[in-house]
Formats: sequence, C-alpha cells, structure tokens
Amino acid sequence: MKKNKNFAVFRTIEAAGRDWDAAAPTHNCFLQRPYLAILEAYPPMGMRFAYLVFYKEARPVGVAVCQIQHFNAGENIQNLAESAANHCFFTRLNAWFKRWVAAKASADLLVCGNLLLSGEYGYYFNPQAVAAQEIPSMLEDAWREVIRLMESDRLRVPFVLLKDVHVQRPAIASDLVPKGFFEFEIQPCMQMALSFEDFDAYLAAMSTKYRTRAKRAFKKAIGIEKKELSLSDIQRESRVIFQLYSEIAQNAGFNMVQLNPGYLIALKRELGAQFRMFAYYEQEKLIAFYTLIRNGSEMEAHFLGYDRALNHDRQLYLNILYDIIRFSIESGAHSINFSRTALEIKSSVGAEPLQLFCYLRHENPLKNRVTGRLVDYLNPVEVWRQRHPFKSGEEQED
Repeated sequence: MKKNKNFAVFRTIEAAGRDWDAAAPTHNCFLQRPYLAILEAYPPMGMRFAYLVFYKEARPVGVAVCQIQHFNAGENIQNLAESAANHCFFTRLNAWFKRWVAAKASADLLVCGNLLLSGEYGYYFNPQAVAAQEIPSMLEDAWREVIRLMESDRLRVPFVLLKDVHVQRPAIASDLVPKGFFEFEIQPCMQMALSFEDFDAYLAAMSTKYRTRAKRAFKKAIGIEKKELSLSDIQRESRVIFQLYSEIAQNAGFNMVQLNPGYLIALKRELGAQFRMFAYYEQEKLIAFYTLIRNGSEMEAHFLGYDRALNHDRQLYLNILYDIIRFSIESGAHSINFSRTALEIKSSVGAEPLQLFCYLRHENPLKNRVTGRLVDYLNPVEVWRQRHPFKSGEEQED
C-alpha cells in the first residue's frame, strides 16, 4: 500500500478492505469488492491492477479502479487485418500503411475503467463530499503514483486512459483537455430502457415490420433447446463455452482483452443468482450461450458466444437479443446495457446509443503531440444505421 493524506494505492482489492467498502457505491456491483476480487483472481492475460481510495479528513470519499494492460494496435484492432483484395491499388496501399503504423503503436496503458465492460465503471466519488471540479485533479495525482509504483516493478507505463465518461461530466473535459489529454469517441454503448409489462407488450409496441422480423427469428430457432446453466453445468461445458466465446471475440473489430477461461465459472460460483448463463443446444450439442449480470435495476449483457456457421440459418444472435430482453423484463429490470458491439442489430430490437468519451495522454509531452492524430487514424469506425423498431419512431422501409 502507498498512502498520503489524499489517497492510497493498493495492489489488491482485499488490501483496500473496509476503506474501499466505505466509499464504493452500493448501487454498482462492478465497483464493489466481490466482483473486483473475481476479476483480480481470473484476469485477462497480462492484466495488472491497482486500486485507489481517496480521503478527506481521513474519511474515505471515493474509489477508482486502474487496470494496466499492454496494447498493440496491430493485434487489438481486428479490422486492420481485413483483406483488401477487391479494392483498388490506393485503398490497398492505405490499408498496408495503416497496418504498418499500427504495428508501431504498442505500449502499456494505465486504464482507469474496466476493459471488460462498457460504461462508467472506473471511479466513484461521494457527491456530498467531493465537488465535480475536484475529481480530475484528484485522479491525476493518484495516476502518477500508480505509474511510479509500476516503474518500481520495472514496468514502464507511458499512457493514461480514462475510459467511458458520460457526456454529462463536463468537469472532466474542462480540466483534462488543457492538461494534454486527448478526448475521443469510440462506438457508442447500446442501452435499452424497459417500460413493458411483459414480453408480449414489448412485441406489441413494435411496428409490423419488426414484429414480423421477430416472429421469423423465433421460427428459425424451433427445435433448439434453451436452458439456464448451473455452476456444475458451466464447469462441465467450460471448454465449449470458451471456444464459442473465442470464435466471436476473434472476429470483433476491437478487442483489448483475452478472457480468462476461469472468469465465467468464478462469476457463477461467487455471485450466484446475480450472474446467469443461458445456453442453446441442438441435438444435445452446445451451439450458443449468453451471460447476464444484475447490477441494481440494470441488466448487464455480459459475454456471449455462438457457432457462427449456424447463426444465419438459426438466427442465433438475434434470438439471444430477444431472450435477453424477455428475461430482463420478467426479472423486473429497468434497463439493459448491451455494450458496444453489433450496433445496428441491437438498435433493431430497441437499444439506443449512449455516447461515452475517453481521454488519453502520453506522459512524454513531445510524443503526446501526435497521440491525438494517431488515435484518429487508427480508431475503428463502424458504419451503421440506427433502426427504430417501435411504432412511435417508425422508420421508412428500406
């Protein structure tokens, strides 16, 4: 532990102990010790952690999670490797140059946030004790200490990334940008408010076009057995579950972490009914799964996987989305966090984009001058059309 009067740095969440519990928000399970202990025990490959507790007059008033992870743009941004065989010479040349630049973009990052989630899960301060304008400076002072701590482990961390800040946090931008942080956006986080009495009411709220689409997807899944998996089921099927997850993760446009094979098992073992895993079977073969975590009144759509070869004929992914909505409504959740992949198909079932901002700085002022341009150049952009499936926002036919 490293401590001064304003903050303390802990290497493990257990060491943060009661001070962390006193300052962490009770409404957010992803900033509470049980979840963080699971992630620490079963981390993505190469990830290290630091935990910050902030004090005023010796009283804990805030917390922050730091993840130290190696980033290699050539490996983490998958669409840089897509074939340009059918494109013109200049398009292929640009693709080659982009891959060449990406191969040079490799460094360790201090991430204030959670690379396994989409949303504001990096920090929390008691609003009664800490003014919004104080937060950026408090975080920055603590980040510097974490970087020094990593250097004592012979790990050089040149970048700091504050991940997923809501647009309603203007104090962050007004303080960090003048200090050299580059503000940028990535794909929005897809969220869905739930105001339906039941799943039938959800379908009834759809326009004819999208209700027909849903019923067609249901027919495609006839014959598939759907079941919730217990802890022993997850342990028994762990190899296939990880294989299905990997098949999807490897085809994602951007992927900074490789899930630990023991992570999902530990979530079920430690969180119990708060974590749910559901599976699709065809002829007793596991062909898809999805996971949910209840976070207060919100349902977090966590990791999933499916057999891509069967997806088109059986509409696996679309049925997963509908089943997540069905279960969330029946569970009394007020909203769903669908994360930031497959934006268009998620909007077609009713999810709306929530734009979150990130802030990045290189600790070397000279190198930081090109950081923003590099992010703009390499930032993967998903071109998509927002769909409006409900009658109140009915769209024109394609």
